[in-house]
Amino acid sequence: MDYIGNTFNNLLQQTAFFNLTAGNMIMILVAFVFLYLAIRKGFEPLLLVPISFGMLLVNIYPDIMKETGADGSGGGLLQYFFKLDEWGILPPLIFMGVGAMTDFGPLIANPKSFLLGAAAQFGIYSAYFLAIFMGFNDKAAAAISIIGGADGPTSIFLAGKLGMTALMGPIAVAAYSYMALVPIIQPPIMKLLTTEKERKIKMEQLRPVSRLERILFPIIVTTVVCMILPTTAPLVGMLMLGNLFKESGVVKQLTETAGNAMMYIVVILLGTSVGATTSAEAFLNLNTIKIVVLGLVAFSIGTAAGVLFGKLMCKVTGGKVNPLIGSAGVSAVPMSARVSQKVGAEADPSNFLLMHAMGPNVAGVIGTAVAAGTFMAIFGVR
Repeated sequence: MDYIGNTFNNLLQQTAFFNLTAGNMIMILVAFVFLYLAIRKGFEPLLLVPISFGMLLVNIYPDIMKETGADGSGGGLLQYFFKLDEWGILPPLIFMGVGAMTDFGPLIANPKSFLLGAAAQFGIYSAYFLAIFMGFNDKAAAAISIIGGADGPTSIFLAGKLGMTALMGPIAVAAYSYMALVPIIQPPIMKLLTTEKERKIKMEQLRPVSRLERILFPIIVTTVVCMILPTTAPLVGMLMLGNLFKESGVVKQLTETAGNAMMYIVVILLGTSVGATTSAEAFLNLNTIKIVVLGLVAFSIGTAAGVLFGKLMCKVTGGKVNPLIGSAGVSAVPMSARVSQKVGAEADPSNFLLMHAMGPNVAGVIGTAVAAGTFMAIFGVR
């Protein structure tokens, strides 16, 4: 009887119920909320479902993120996934997939879109100085500031390169959360900074882009940007390689693999491992609150800067540019471009801004990668 009693007691003690802290229970509830937003509301489900499930797993079974031994053995399952984030492997692969799925034609047809994408990066640099003011060191401030670009992979990549892995969970969750909440956060800012007349502006149809232009664009961008700032090569290079797969027309299998199978495998690995960094001990602290607030401020400033620069371009061109497309300069592709279209259509149902907004949107992806490369160069990280 003692053997049976001890065995039963040991089994009972091994259940999660006896090991959960109040913090774990809070994080489990947060995971449930994220799952609800992803599944019921459709907020970036490809990202939020694996992230929130990783969050759920680590707060029930912390050893799933157990550190590996000196010989690389004995680690938890998701710790091995997370090593790929730390080593900067998964984010560039996502960039390759984005490149393979994205049409750069609108940016090629309207190169002035680069200016709108650049303007939206103001949120990143403003957040950098705000983070330092709030007590973060310079490397932590740089890693946090990239949230302003609403670019999860770049945020993770830079945090890993700068050695800020302790902050990677809150940074990634904040970045992906704001990516998912683009349709909620951006419209009020866009409407506040524009008049109804400006929102109704119809832009001229973009010129056709030749196949030669589409092929040369990723090659030229890679050469020029990486020659000036070599540290951007992992992100910009992979983005352009994926696009070259697509536009060359001679490697259909690579295009399909990069934009589908590989992309989704990487999203699963990255999402679950990032979600698993949000244990109660690592996530429920003052720094996390600061990061979430800074991320929101940075993203809002980036949106506002893009719209305001769009207003300037509107005046300079005599009313030919709808300022709404400036909000797409943050690199949440293609969500922010769709928001520009939605807000414009609310003012005039016959207005079609999506393709015009894709130019700044793609420019924003490149701009955020350049911002990350700039920080790496400043801190001497390669």
